[in-house]
Amino acid sequence: MFSAKWFSAGLTGLAAAAVMSASVAYAEVKIRIQSVIPTKADEVTMLKEFANDVTALTNGEVTFEVLPAGAVVGVKETLDAVDAGLVEAGFAWTHYWSGKHPAAMLFGSPVAGAGVGIDNIAFLSWFQYGGGRELYDELWKEMGVNVKGFMLQPVGPEALGWFKEPIKSMADFRKYRFRTPPGIPGQTYKDIGVASVAMGGGDILPALEKGTIDAAEWCCPKPDSVFGFQKVLKHYYLQGLHQVVVNADIYINGDVYNKLTDGQKKAIEVAANASLSKAMSYRIIENGKALADLTQNHGVQLHDTPADYFPAYMNAARASLEKNAEANPFFKKVWESQKAFAKVAVPFWAGAQASNAALGKAFADSLK
Repeated sequence: MFSAKWFSAGLTGLAAAAVMSASVAYAEVKIRIQSVIPTKADEVTMLKEFANDVTALTNGEVTFEVLPAGAVVGVKETLDAVDAGLVEAGFAWTHYWSGKHPAAMLFGSPVAGAGVGIDNIAFLSWFQYGGGRELYDELWKEMGVNVKGFMLQPVGPEALGWFKEPIKSMADFRKYRFRTPPGIPGQTYKDIGVASVAMGGGDILPALEKGTIDAAEWCCPKPDSVFGFQKVLKHYYLQGLHQVVVNADIYINGDVYNKLTDGQKKAIEVAANASLSKAMSYRIIENGKALADLTQNHGVQLHDTPADYFPAYMNAARASLEKNAEANPFFKKVWESQKAFAKVAVPFWAGAQASNAALGKAFADSLK
């Protein structure tokens, strides 16, 4: 016979199970991200916007805390700390880890547009629709690290950099100790006779003030001005080849990522894809405003890069790419993928952009 007592007990059990299920599905996850740069940097502004998007998309289930460089471990140990679980996530440029695998450069900063004319927009096409994302996931296995990476911020094309005096040729350039990015882009400067010194972004201004270096590159007008290089150097060159493409990424510990729900993982993926677009859009307007401020209010003089820089750097970059492809099968696999993509896409994209670039240059010259 039906018992009200048993019915009541059953309802109580179902309610308890529902509560437990809800608590599991909506468990809050806090992810600490150690950056390789100070939190005042422009890149961290966009990183926090990505984090806010994930939190909103997960209804507050996933939150982030952005830690400055060195908060838990040194900058060079950031990826290792994420791999070991000392911190849940890290934020950096993937070419920072070229010491672990040379192919890291092809994702973080493919030197001279991978030698085939890939710019940031074309790079995203390769990454999202040309097989790049799958190779990016494979990179971490090649490195032997337990992380899940997400590309967030296309930054380039980066400026050649800052100098004490105008440079009219490579002979002038070679007089300076020059801060460069790590890995192949910096090594390529050494290959053409420039005294290349790799260091983190927060160390550049103190090094300039102390005379440890004489010239420097970091990124673009807005990030450069945030670091204050205009306080020391006044001659600025926009056109460079070392980082035509450069991307900042987030790396999440694999165990932490695998414990997320499918919905939480999708939220991170969607927010990362949105960040690729938003970061690029943010850069264009912010760099435009910063360049005007630098030249109008801080005495910065804008120059064209000496013509002999381009063949010197391009030839050295190409030689370095070929050397690494011969030495490392995965490097070759990634570079061959980029070259195959470029064979299809670059003739269209470069040709379509040529007239607009010329028109834009004419307009910029008219403002002078």
